[in-house]
Parts: sequence; structure tokens; C-alpha cells
Amino acid sequence: MEIRRGLDAFTFLIVLTACGPNAREVADDLVISSDPRLVELASALLPDLAEYSGLELRGPVRLERKSRDQLVDYLKIKLDEELPEDEAKSRVDAYSLLGLVPVDLDLRAVLMSLYTEQIAGFYEPDSTALFVMDDQPEELLEGLLVHELVHAIQDQHIDLDSITDRKLGNDQIIAAQSVIEGQATLVMLEFMTERATGVAVDLGQTSEFSSQIRQLLEETRSQFPVLANSPRVIRESLLFPYLEGVSFVQSLWSQVGRVAPFGERLPISTEQVLSRSMAEEPIEIELEVHGARVVQEDVLGQLVVGVMVDEHLGTGTGLLTEGWEGDRYVLIENADNERGLVWFALWKDAASRNQFANAMEPALVNLPKLGELERLDVAGWPATELRVGPVGGVRATARVTRTHD
Repeated sequence: MEIRRGLDAFTFLIVLTACGPNAREVADDLVISSDPRLVELASALLPDLAEYSGLELRGPVRLERKSRDQLVDYLKIKLDEELPEDEAKSRVDAYSLLGLVPVDLDLRAVLMSLYTEQIAGFYEPDSTALFVMDDQPEELLEGLLVHELVHAIQDQHIDLDSITDRKLGNDQIIAAQSVIEGQATLVMLEFMTERATGVAVDLGQTSEFSSQIRQLLEETRSQFPVLANSPRVIRESLLFPYLEGVSFVQSLWSQVGRVAPFGERLPISTEQVLSRSMAEEPIEIELEVHGARVVQEDVLGQLVVGVMVDEHLGTGTGLLTEGWEGDRYVLIENADNERGLVWFALWKDAASRNQFANAMEPALVNLPKLGELERLDVAGWPATELRVGPVGGVRATARVTRTHD
């Protein structure tokens, strides 16, 4: 689901945008802060973190503390700006028709609970400021700063807001978050490992790294009951930038050296993150709808399609999505104010399409409203069309707008 957030191996973090605070500042060559302790810690960390990340430190970093009350007030404002009630309802309506969330889910309330449970610190690209919660134990502060200071260095090289702009769609946002958080987490793990052992380590060249980090991050789920009890699609979307993003950056570094995962190396789909390859870009689809009002449209992406398959068929069956080539859905509303959904997906070959369709067809009875899955071709590509809910009389057609060599 379209959520902007973050996590590291020790605690959950979040990346949001907002206006910076008006605080009395103490300037340092590398850090601007009203807190001398934060100045001391961050100033000692920044030069090494820039080297670990493969990025040049181009200017000072703003750094302050926030209270939990300030955080709650801030999150309420951000939710109103980024996920208004109408948009939250539309997202829930679309995902509930796919059987991914309960139809009565209060998404804004769930996100507020998740954020307040998880946030230990966050970097605001818009104000180029880093904030830590004032209730963080001193022994965890350095590890927290290591992760978040990498975001500050990243933002001096690429506009983090621009590559996670909500207009890009959910799948592309998650892909961008994967390299943002993947790089920061990889640097943090290298840095903290060297601090603990006194031995330099290059995780970009470490075999079996992906499985090790996956186990470490999976274990954090039990520490956060709100996350553990959230719908699967929310849990997986929150964890994906860490479980898969770290592995994507590690794979990149093992192939071409310690380079920034941005520019031409920035993935634009969760498929690219999962495959650890930029060789193939997703096919873009444009939908035309007649006979109903379009309430919302977006791309599910290979991550969410895999979650949907797992949700209906059992964990591990998400491998049925490996032939995914592109998709798009529309949430529509008819003259009686009833909402339905039409989703088109393209597949690399007929075998992949048929394997997916054959597996999903028996599960359609589990959807909250009547669903129908059709096999067809779109611009020469094997495709599936899923129609759920009151879409009778609605004509929805898909066309490929651009393919990539």
C-alpha cells in the first residue's frame, strides 16, 4: 500500500517530508543543531559514513530532537497532507476487493499506530533535517544516527522527495525506498560491525549475506505487535525495502563496486529489486474506462501481486508472479455509487499467464464480491483481466503505452 516509511535492524524508522523547526542552533563544521551531544556524535560519524556509502559529504546536516507529542502532532499533519480520508478509503476499497485488507479497515488509524510504535528517528528531505526521538536510550543513539545520517548524505546527491513522489505510484515508490533504505542499512551494518570487532568488513563481497540479513530483519517483527497484527500487504510493504533493498544494493556493490544506487542504477519497480537486475523494465499500461467513474488507479507491482497470491493460495506461492511484466488497476464507481475493480496484468509468455490464472481462479470465491478472471492478449502480450464487484456494463480496455528494450 502507498506508505512512506522505514526500518533498520534495531528499530523502526520513517522517512517523511515537512517544514523544519525553528530552533536555536549551534553551528559545527558538519552539523547544525541546538543539542551539543548530537553535534558531538554526528560530527564524529559523518566523514566515515560518507566514505562507507561511496558518497561525498557536500555540506552540514541539520539535527534535532523531537518529543513523542510533537511526533504525533506532526504525523497527523502529514497524514492529512499525504493520505486524506477520501484517498485512504479508496485505497482500502481497492485492496479489499482484491482480498488484501478488511473492507472496514481504518487505514489512517493503522498507519498512525504503526508509526508511533516504530519511529525512533527520521530524516526530512524537504527541510534537509534529521530528527531523533528524545526518549531514545543513549546506547542506541549512535546506531540510529548512523542509519539516518546516510539518508542526509544521500539527499545531498539526489532529491529523495522526487524519487518517492506519490505521483509515481505505489510500486515505483517502494522500489526507490528499497535502495534508499538498502544503502543506509548496509552502511550501518558495516559500520557497526567494524566498531564491534575492530575489523573492516565489506558486505558487498560477503557470500550468503542476503540470507543472513533476511533472518536478522525477520526477527524484528515480533518486537512490534501493531506491525505483527497488520494485514499482510502492509507488513510486507513496510519490510520490503529492508529485506529486499539491502540485498539489491549488496548485489550492485558486488558487481560494480561501491557506487550510489541512483540515477541509471535506480530501480523503478519491485520486480527489478527482486530480480537484482535493471535489465528489464516493466511494461507500462494505460486503461480506458467507459460507463463508470474512475475513483483511483495505480500499479500493484510484483510485490503486491505476490502478496495477493500468498494471501489466497498460501505462503510461498508468490513465485507464481515471476512471469509478471506489468499491470494496472482501476477502482470504479457506477451510477448507484457502488464500487468495483478492474485489473489487467501482462505476462512474459502464455505459460506464465496460464499458470497464474489456473492457480487463482479457484480462489476467486474468497473475494468479498463476485470476481471473474479472463485470459486475453494486449498488444501481443499474454494478459489476464480480473473484474471484481459491480462492473457489469462497464467497458475497460488496456493498451501498452510504451515497452522497453
